[in-house]
Formats: sequence, structure tokens, C-alpha cells
Amino acid sequence: RFTPACLLLAASLSALPCIAQNSGLPSRNDGARIIPPADSYHFPESETLVYSVEWHLLNAGTATVTLKRQGNSEHLRSIANTSGVVNKIFAVHDLFDSDIDTRNFCTQQIAKHSEEGVRRMDRRVLLNYRIAKSHMEETDLKTGNKRQADYDIPPCITDVVSAFFYVASLGLAPGFSQTFPVNDGGKTTDVKINVEGRNRVKVPFGEFDALRVKAEPISGPLNGKGVVWVWFTDDARHLPLQMKSKLGFATLLFELQRVDLPKLEKSTH
Repeated sequence: RFTPACLLLAASLSALPCIAQNSGLPSRNDGARIIPPADSYHFPESETLVYSVEWHLLNAGTATVTLKRQGNSEHLRSIANTSGVVNKIFAVHDLFDSDIDTRNFCTQQIAKHSEEGVRRMDRRVLLNYRIAKSHMEETDLKTGNKRQADYDIPPCITDVVSAFFYVASLGLAPGFSQTFPVNDGGKTTDVKINVEGRNRVKVPFGEFDALRVKAEPISGPLNGKGVVWVWFTDDARHLPLQMKSKLGFATLLFELQRVDLPKLEKSTH
């Protein structure tokens, strides 16, 4: 089921699998895989990326993403909130958490709290790669109804928000292409990326040389129907600057507003 939360919370790349997982049974590409990060790749530790979201020239809301190291894992938290006219039409206040194994970029577990219109849902997903299964538990917070489901998964997947940073970890250059599996609790969807070229991009955060990456699902009912472009800084960091999605009737633009650094603790001396 498509909702604005798919785009706000997933912030572009994740929107493709978000819709595909809720629309039917995808036929997966066996060549899709997650490539472990190079030793030179560094997660944006304790930084918060803040994006504005525009829907047909209207301010639709904000999406933030923060990562924090916890042992051999990175804990990712994404928050999405609608605002303005869009908030009056269909209010969205969502929270997404996932844990990523930094050694191989495999997502280990996911927790989602969704407030979308009148819906209130909690979802937890545990990914057990040893038995190639995911276990999903979902609770309707309004009715108290609960459901559980198990799904087959490949040897390693990324989730709908961590996909941003997975793509950033790759050796992006014009002509580069890769297909990888994405999942947030349902059926796994394969997304293919192609680096189309270089552009100069200006966003509220600044002006940068950027790599333009096209992402689209290659399995499921959205095959050939949805496209997302992401502009990453053309440097070793590959910071996602801007995202533009065209998915059916929805066209959204995400722009990096700022990068919030962790506040330093005040010295007691």
C-alpha cells in the first residue's frame, strides 16, 4: 500500500521497495547482492542529516537520519514528519530504527513506529541469516490486533533507509551499476542503480560537484514504473545531497538542509 510515509521515511531509494513490498509478490534477481564496505568507508558517525521534502512545489515535511556506532553495529534512526498543507491532508509521524553490521552491511533488525492518517502501527523485524528467514511482528495500536509472518531472505539484505548509506559505500563513478536486495519486513525487492553522470548541485546545505545515481526496482509490479534519482557528493564521503522521485502520481524532491553535529558535553573543569 502506497502512503506518503513510504517516501518521507524512506527518503527516495527506500521508496521503491516500500511500494513494491506492499503491492504484490516480486520475482527476485538471483544476481542481487550486498557488497561489504571497503576499509576506507566511514559511516557518518553521530551526524544527523536533515532533509526538506517538497511535493508538487508544496513543503511536505522533513526527514532526518542519524547513525551511531554500537560495537560492531551502526544504529540508524530515521524520523519523518509531514508539515503544512500536506500534514492537514494526510499527517505522517514515523520513526524507523535499524541495526547494521559494519563488517558486511547486512541489516540485523528493524523497528518501525508509524502514525499515518488514522493508522497507528508498530512493526519489529528480526533477520536470521543462518536459517535464511526474517520474522516480522506487527501490532495495530488502535485495535490491538497482532500478526506475525516469516519470509525467505537472501544471505544479506539492506533495509529501506540504510540503502542510502550502502550506495554511498560503493565505488561510485559514471557507468557504475549494481543490483542489491532491500527488505523491511515483507518480501525482498531488488533495486538496480546506475551512475548516470556528474552534475553541479546546489542545495540549502551548499553547492557541490555531485554524482547522479538512478535507482529503480527490477522485480515486482513496479518494474519499469518507478524511478528515483539521488545526487551524492563526488568525493570519498558520497554524502546524499538531493533526491527526486517519480512514482506514479507522486513527484517528490528531497534537499539536504543541514548536517547537525553531536553536541559536545560541557567541561566540568
